Amino acid sequence: MGAFDGRTALVTGGASGIGAAAAALLHERGAQVAAFDLDPSGAPVGVLGVQGDATDSRAVDDAVARVERELGPLDAVVCCAGTGGDSLHTVDISDEEWRRVFALNSDGVFYFNRAAARVMVPRGAGRIVNIASIAGKEGNPMAAAYSASKAAVIGMTKSFGKDLATTGVLVNCIAPAVIATPILEQLSQEHVDYMVGKIPMGRMGRPEEVAELIAFLASDRMTFSTGATFDISGGRAVF
Repeated sequence: MGAFDGRTALVTGGASGIGAAAAALLHERGAQVAAFDLDPSGAPVGVLGVQGDATDSRAVDDAVARVERELGPLDAVVCCAGTGGDSLHTVDISDEEWRRVFALNSDGVFYFNRAAARVMVPRGAGRIVNIASIAGKEGNPMAAAYSASKAAVIGMTKSFGKDLATTGVLVNCIAPAVIATPILEQLSQEHVDYMVGKIPMGRMGRPEEVAELIAFLASDRMTFSTGATFDISGGRAVF
């Protein structure tokens, strides 16, 4: 249970949903943890709340510098911050909505991966875990912006993982099916029902279930995988 003793982790979107579950679990297992969020007031007890906007690259760089200054050298960065976007047919998606979703789901992940790599690579060690989505692999109707932005996360992870493969920094991502988090409040019931209906286990996942996979990928126990996508989908994705 002390797998992260002496380690420092930063979790984006760490004040709610999957991010909060991951931050709590890493802290429970011994890590010094920071939760980066627009509103970090919901960060788990014992976790440092860092207010900031993941779509602002300067705020991202400042957050990484602050966490290293206050908690110690970063060992793991987990990118959970994201938005579901509005449930819209493709023809109804505005330019502004498309860019809003990509700014957080794609640009924000890139900024944190880049900032993490800049401090981890010189030390020869680190773990980066990105949260994508099964929608990024299969695409969901009424979710073109979300699906495309999560496909971008998968593509980035493949590229970054290969780019850093000999540095000691491993980069992997997770593609969950629908998980019971506040992000569902952004979606129509029709959209949610569609996603749950695709899961053979017949239920949503729980944030705590995803956090367990995050903890493994963020740990030193993960030694021979990089650039990979790990599904956690209740049977929806099986290859």
